[in-house]
Amino acid sequence: MGRKSAHRNSMLANMASSLILHKRISTTVAKAKALKTFVEPLITKSKVDSTHSRRVVFSYLQDKDSVSELFREVAVKVGNRPGGYTRILKTGTRVGDSAEMCIIELVDYNNNYSQSAKTEAKAAPKTRRSSSKKKVEAAEEATVVEVAAEEKAE
Repeated sequence: MGRKSAHRNSMLANMASSLILHKRISTTVAKAKALKTFVEPLITKSKVDSTHSRRVVFSYLQDKDSVSELFREVAVKVGNRPGGYTRILKTGTRVGDSAEMCIIELVDYNNNYSQSAKTEAKAAPKTRRSSSKKKVEAAEEATVVEVAAEEKAE
């Protein structure tokens, strides 16, 4: 990202704190991808609420409010999820320098996106049974026609 390591680490810590507190932030795609690899292990660490894990997370974030928010609310909501806590949604390019922009958000906090995906999945189930039903019905009709033809012949 064109920064020295100290600047990059502090920038990622600030972005992670903002993401935890606001549940969604707008940034460039490169920063979002770097933030994803930075914040997801911290969220995994927050599933176990112990003094050690709080201190480890605080050593990365350096913000008491975001650490307490992470352990109190975010960890409870993502407790049963095995991974993939963030989502990156691309929004287009920035006007000034045409950098690719996106929104990075915590997955469990966007109710509109998750509900619409569930309803779409339930609305159109795709199974192979529909085509096999047609074949079975066609075969049954053929046997009925054959039986009727045999009865006429007799």
